[in-house]
Amino acid sequence: MSGAAGGERGCARPAPRCRRPWRLLALGLLSASSVLAAAPGLQLYSPACSFVSLQEHAYPADELMPLTCRGRVRGQEPSRGDVDDALGKFSLTLIDTLDTLVVLNRTKEFEEAVKKVIKDVNLDNDIVVSVFETNIRVLGGLLGGHSVAIMLKEKGEFMQWYSGELLHMAKELGYKLLPAFNTTSGLPYPRVNLKFGVRHPEARTGTETDTCTACAGTLILEFAALSRFTGTSIFEEYARKALDFIWEKRQRSSNLVGVTINIHTGDWVRKDSGVGAGIDSYYEYLLKAYVLLGDDSFLERFNTHYDAIMRYISQPPLLLDVHIHKPMLNARTWMDSLLAFFPGLQVLKGDIRPAIETHEMLYQVIKKHNFLPEAFTTDFRVHWAQHPLRPEFAESTYFLYKATGDPYYLEVGKTLIENLNKYARVPCGFAAMKDVRTGSHEDRMDSFFLAEMFKYLYLLFADKEDMIFDIEDYIFTTEAHLLPLWLSTTNQTISKKNTTTEYTELDDSNFDWTCPNTQILFPNDPMFAQSIREPLKNVVDKSCPRGISRAEESLGSGPKPPLRARDFMASNPEHLEILKKMGVSLIHLKDGRVQLVQHAVQAASSLDAEDGLRFMQEMIELSSQQQKEQQLPPRAVQIVSHPFFGRVVLTAGPAQFGMDLSKHQTRGFVATIKPYNGCSEITNPEAVKEKIALMQRGQCMFAEKARNIQKAGAIGGIVIDDNEGSSSDTAPLFQMAGDGKNTDDITIPMLFLFNKEGNIILDAIREYEAVEVLLSDKAKDRDLEMDNMDQKLSENDSQKQSSEETASASQGVGLASEEPEGGDSSEVSLTDPLSPVPADSDSVSTSNQDSFVPDTEASSISEPECAQADNQPQEQKPDTVSDSKANWDNKVPPMESILADWNEDIEAFEMMEKDEL
Repeated sequence: MSGAAGGERGCARPAPRCRRPWRLLALGLLSASSVLAAAPGLQLYSPACSFVSLQEHAYPADELMPLTCRGRVRGQEPSRGDVDDALGKFSLTLIDTLDTLVVLNRTKEFEEAVKKVIKDVNLDNDIVVSVFETNIRVLGGLLGGHSVAIMLKEKGEFMQWYSGELLHMAKELGYKLLPAFNTTSGLPYPRVNLKFGVRHPEARTGTETDTCTACAGTLILEFAALSRFTGTSIFEEYARKALDFIWEKRQRSSNLVGVTINIHTGDWVRKDSGVGAGIDSYYEYLLKAYVLLGDDSFLERFNTHYDAIMRYISQPPLLLDVHIHKPMLNARTWMDSLLAFFPGLQVLKGDIRPAIETHEMLYQVIKKHNFLPEAFTTDFRVHWAQHPLRPEFAESTYFLYKATGDPYYLEVGKTLIENLNKYARVPCGFAAMKDVRTGSHEDRMDSFFLAEMFKYLYLLFADKEDMIFDIEDYIFTTEAHLLPLWLSTTNQTISKKNTTTEYTELDDSNFDWTCPNTQILFPNDPMFAQSIREPLKNVVDKSCPRGISRAEESLGSGPKPPLRARDFMASNPEHLEILKKMGVSLIHLKDGRVQLVQHAVQAASSLDAEDGLRFMQEMIELSSQQQKEQQLPPRAVQIVSHPFFGRVVLTAGPAQFGMDLSKHQTRGFVATIKPYNGCSEITNPEAVKEKIALMQRGQCMFAEKARNIQKAGAIGGIVIDDNEGSSSDTAPLFQMAGDGKNTDDITIPMLFLFNKEGNIILDAIREYEAVEVLLSDKAKDRDLEMDNMDQKLSENDSQKQSSEETASASQGVGLASEEPEGGDSSEVSLTDPLSPVPADSDSVSTSNQDSFVPDTEASSISEPECAQADNQPQEQKPDTVSDSKANWDNKVPPMESILADWNEDIEAFEMMEKDEL
């Protein structure tokens, strides 16, 4: 089996002429970004698309900020929390992308980039960084660069001067990471100071107690490679010790691991388990460590975990988190985007059918939203709307194509490239999506986008003759860095077999997929994969899928599955009987609502009590999700004039008055009003007429601003926050409320931009004078420069819509609407629609809502239907027993008490498990 692609060299492949145009497009996609220009005068560009070099925009910063065309330097930009732990003032993007240059046959640029790294990069910075991110991106980048550098040197044309300088830097960095392992468990601290280590008075780290499983379990490839390249065994020893500890701490009855572990005691801090964020690459590195290092113990551990994953977490095509002590109990009803790597790992494992199924489900979600949201629910609605241009789906697409030879996966890759060019490409690179629903951007382009995304897309379309080396001789790290497979026979200072651990006896059939005959595993028949995908074609848009229950899987036509919250109907006698069996009682309240209360002791059995607890947890999460959907979604401000042409999209807060942008859109040039606050009659109406007015927040009510600019002839308005440095990256989005009066007279659209996003428009005005924008609910086609300019007139006519067609603010969530003179405190900030609503949130009013409402020990319920589109409140069926206009009962205790009771139940179950063990 090839470490790179799972052993499928005999697979049928389309004719080169069919794939070459898309290989060139993938190359052009990378070239146009220019962000790989690593040295002064060094530019990567296609003949038709020449951009300025990184030196002008970002170098030597760690990342490029593609909207503002400058480098992101840690400490100089608003903190993004843990995301910034990847930045260490060591030219992160440059190092992370070294071996990508060689994959793309840009050997001259690679040689110059290596010289730049050797000359300029400093690893001795007084800065606290993530051990995990620094390992996979920087240490892995240096080792990947070294691997291809010695390969090129051996070929004799390039890198003849190279003497292992990148490896020396990697060894220096390895020693700087070792202090993090100074724990009794061997698990590393999550952060380390590059200069002072941990616990040093000046280190500013070393007090942490917890780390994620992936953070501690994703070290073995890079650390072992460093040991085997250098002959220094300490790195591999430390990484192995961390893996050994995690393995010993697995939950023995389920063979699952949790998300977060205490680095000193080994206790599981978060006891939920899945294949996504927090655990993902731990499983990946167990299997790949076996491939790279030839140690059977890693394969045995992986197979043990994999058996548990397929038994408990896999509910094809879904992968749902469970509790490690009670693996039949789902821990949440949504999935995160990082699990998109798992189909690719299943290909390497050899389990092709579930890989095809999950990949197809993910692709259907992408076709609906253009990108994979950071998290989405089991009925495929957006849970977290961001998309930071993650490469995991492209990775799995590449491996599936290598495994099956099915041209379908080339079409998938074509879709990915088209969407990147159409929706993410901006003048200085590619911008992360702040909200896949609106198409708005974030001023962010992580290094993994260039290190992984372009590499996998290029390889997907590349033929053998396009490559200057054999990719099958290498294995990909989790950051897609290349490590040579010959390391398995070099400097083997560690005994291969770990004799101190025990492995669970598994059915031999679990291992049938390991290193099989590729002609049997991957038949050269595209219809093989198509037959698996076909039932999933409409899974996202035309059905409300429910995973096959584990009872059904194990018993065939056995007992019916437990009732799910999303399926519950209060008028269904069968559902009420199921509730009774689970110890859940339904109480009809005087106000017309119903209340659900669970008493575990009244359940028919302990398993039924668990099902009841899960049902109540799902009810809370479903209620929270529906409450979130009652808020108006974010809107988009899209700059459509030269040189942006629709490629810059800004997240905007909506207004509860004025034109409904979900029904109409407005396009026009922007103009700054006088006075800038818009709180009195506009003194420059000639400049504002038939334009979109820009104004500053503060000193009067939003509705007053809207009326003033509308009177001056404006066709729309954008309010810019006066709080210097505010950004939708770090602040929750909110919607502008009315003034407590009838606002039907306001017929123009109004949007709100934070200071950072507003300055992008103001800077564009200063540089280009005439700046045209599109106000809408979602970014439109980026090829706007091809539109007929007359289209603008017809779009602007939408301002003449009658008040009957205009959304009334009175139908929204009740908000405070006054903006006192000189202050902004009355503009109520709601929970960011891009973030999950906490289960204990009590900030949403119950009036005018058609949704689940949490209540004391219970949930007031309506009957959810399959959502056909995001951001739409679920309609109630005629036989609902809920009265959505009822007020809260004054005697109802706070939501916190409900969650406290349920948390106690969960802890009780866990203690029962410990007692049993």
